Amino acid sequence: MGHKVHPYGFRLGTTRTWTAKWYADKEYTTLLQEDIAIRRLIERRLANASVSGVEIERGINYVTVTIHTAKPGIVIGKGGANVEMLRKQIGDLTRPRKVKLEIKEIRQPELDAYLVAANIAQQLARRIAFRKAMKQGIQRTMKAGAKGVKIAVAGRLGGSEMARREWDREGRIPLGTLRADISYGYVLSRTTYGAIGVKVWIYRGDVPDQRAARPAAAPAVAPAAQGV
Repeated sequence: MGHKVHPYGFRLGTTRTWTAKWYADKEYTTLLQEDIAIRRLIERRLANASVSGVEIERGINYVTVTIHTAKPGIVIGKGGANVEMLRKQIGDLTRPRKVKLEIKEIRQPELDAYLVAANIAQQLARRIAFRKAMKQGIQRTMKAGAKGVKIAVAGRLGGSEMARREWDREGRIPLGTLRADISYGYVLSRTTYGAIGVKVWIYRGDVPDQRAARPAAAPAVAPAAQGV
């Protein structure tokens, strides 16, 4: 029997880091609920901004929220109006801590698995054939420079009575290799005949080994023995 492991959790501490960077003892439950509320607020406010991920970092009296998006113009708004309103709303959730909002642009959305999965989910909601959506997603991703891509959809595909799982892939997907840079995304498509899950794995190459990049330490030289 195979054991399914999340590609990000499998690589934590080696080639990936945490999306929430803070530590707390007594206030852990309160801060965790704050994090969930912040992520839900961003997901609701920026539903059309192609947001791939949110990172939250906490200090003693500040909170830094980093939003990864393929459409930073929509997030910022005209004259920065949208981002100021979002900062104020996040500040209401995290009082009395100060909020610092950072926007990071995703240069190649075709290489981000979550954005690819969201695009396919939107096509399925518009009743586009799932095989066509999968093929087009694979072609665009490989054309963008990926070394491998796998897409799986599961549910009442095409409105059929019985749910099933279909998948397609091209190239290599080395999920068991820790140094492999794997982008993973899962999105639920709410169609008129039921929910269809879309999973995408994208292999973007290997992460360079930091230990190999460091210069080797010079061996300690023992002092020469003095003659008698």
